[in-house]
Amino acid sequence: MPLLPGAEPFRRDGGEVGVLVCHGFTGSPQSVRPWAEHLADRGLTVTLPLLPGHGTRWQDMQVTTWRDWYAEVDRELRALTERCARVFVCGLSMGGALALRLAAKHGDAISGVAVVNPGNKMHEAAAPLLPALRHVVRTTKGIASDIAKPGAEEVGYDRVPLHAAHSLRRFFRQVDSELPRVTQPLLVMTSPQDHVVRPVDSERILSRVSSTDVRQTLLERSYHVATLDHDAERIFEETFAFISRLAPEALAGARASAQEGTAASGGA
Repeated sequence: MPLLPGAEPFRRDGGEVGVLVCHGFTGSPQSVRPWAEHLADRGLTVTLPLLPGHGTRWQDMQVTTWRDWYAEVDRELRALTERCARVFVCGLSMGGALALRLAAKHGDAISGVAVVNPGNKMHEAAAPLLPALRHVVRTTKGIASDIAKPGAEEVGYDRVPLHAAHSLRRFFRQVDSELPRVTQPLLVMTSPQDHVVRPVDSERILSRVSSTDVRQTLLERSYHVATLDHDAERIFEETFAFISRLAPEALAGARASAQEGTAASGGA
């Protein structure tokens, strides 16, 4: 199946500091590509994979599970750790949960975690019925484009396949049980007005992790897909500041990147 416009994975080689960026459930790399590009423009090595079953049509997602999605980001992380001296993981929504599981599983191989509106639980009244309901009803309405900014749109599915939703619910439970194993520095960015993931999920995560270097930022002007919303630039800048504090060599990469840009501009 052809990819939806903007759903292509993104990769760019840079310096010795690497960043893995994970998109969300039923979404695509398009929703977090500006985040990834901002970090890459500052000289970091950045990879943003397309999760299996995403970026084409919802029917393709119906036959995937959380194990497929996690396996993809785990492979990308392992490749990044071979290329870079320091590695960070970032994610939006379910991508945040993927990032947190990577942190729990890989320990010191990950230097820090930055997440935006990370999912932790399905709060809908029908969620406990998913094990049976998914065999009767194939899909429900989509969750894409919860964005306050006029004109901004997310590339994602207009339907949620219930087999995948059932697997997501199981994944959230798995990650929640592993949160005490997360010890890395953690930046959590939360939209108080989120119509997809409840802000209480961020609070639950913050209460469960073992990290001692923790910061939470409230994104007052944005909805769920904050990486495409009014607070996008704030997310990008705070993420780079977070990485630079923990890996000062990232700043050297940013200076080198800026100098290359100036040289290229001067020679044009």
